[in-house]
Amino acid sequence: MDCTTLFSALEERDEDMDVNIIKGEIEQLEVCAKILEDTILGQKYFKDRNDQYIGKSLLKEGFDEEEMVVALDGDGSCVGFAWMIPRGIFHWFPFIHVVAVKKEHHRKGIGKQLMTFIEDLGFKQSDRIFLCVDDFSKEAIELYKSMGYEEVGPIPDLYVPGVVTYLMMKSR
Repeated sequence: MDCTTLFSALEERDEDMDVNIIKGEIEQLEVCAKILEDTILGQKYFKDRNDQYIGKSLLKEGFDEEEMVVALDGDGSCVGFAWMIPRGIFHWFPFIHVVAVKKEHHRKGIGKQLMTFIEDLGFKQSDRIFLCVDDFSKEAIELYKSMGYEEVGPIPDLYVPGVVTYLMMKSR
């Protein structure tokens, strides 16, 4: 199915970029780890107590469990990825753990395409999908709302002191 036909254009966004979304393979771990490292998410949450980036070792779990999908451009280069844990929330519902896109490809619809792709997978097993998003991620919050996610509730200081994390849910 051609996912690009499912997306509406968001204002202030470049033209959507055609990507091929496929199951992630361990060979893509390095590039996905680099994509994540270059995001605010990677910089805030994927570091150990010594402030060392540990995204690669954490993403390896997603590849090992075959829970990763990657977005490839026309040249076959990885430009983004998504990780959905099938029973990641309440040990029952799909949880979208991470969605990340290369900086130079932001605002081209790739994140939305990744979201739509993994939602299709998640809705095959459940009638609800969950994700978390932090208060500083205004663009992500608006994207998720535009895609039908509703705030379940705020969780202050969940991962980082002073940051409110919102649990969001989408129902089929």
